[in-house]
Amino acid sequence: MSKKVIVDHEILASMHRHALADFPNECVGFFFGESAGEAKKVTEYTPLENSKVGDQRRRFEVDPKDYMAAEKYAIESKQELLGVYHSHPKHPAEPSVHDLAQALPFFSYIIASVSETVVQNTRSWQLNEQNEFEEEIITNE
Repeated sequence: MSKKVIVDHEILASMHRHALADFPNECVGFFFGESAGEAKKVTEYTPLENSKVGDQRRRFEVDPKDYMAAEKYAIESKQELLGVYHSHPKHPAEPSVHDLAQALPFFSYIIASVSETVVQNTRSWQLNEQNEFEEEIITNE
């Protein structure tokens, strides 16, 4: 059975708008919700400022203060910090070598492939026990 990430259409559309607004740079944000078995249900998201110094067209960074604030928010709102979404401008919605090096095992990583005017594809990934990305199904059910 494949793992799945349940994302409301409006939340996904908002993530897509963020990706298009930040083009040609990578956007980044967190998403929150709850997990049960093989499914994660996204109930909220928060866009972040890409804090990468230098070329943001190929990389994003999350400020440690933003990460700590997200962890605190998750606890206070009785949700889980489920993962990170980000964009790949003019590149596939597949994790890069850099994404793999930065990934945490329990997070899901929603990646949107974007061009100047359109989101071409959105996929989600999670590390397996061999430290390799496995795709998760994105659904709105």
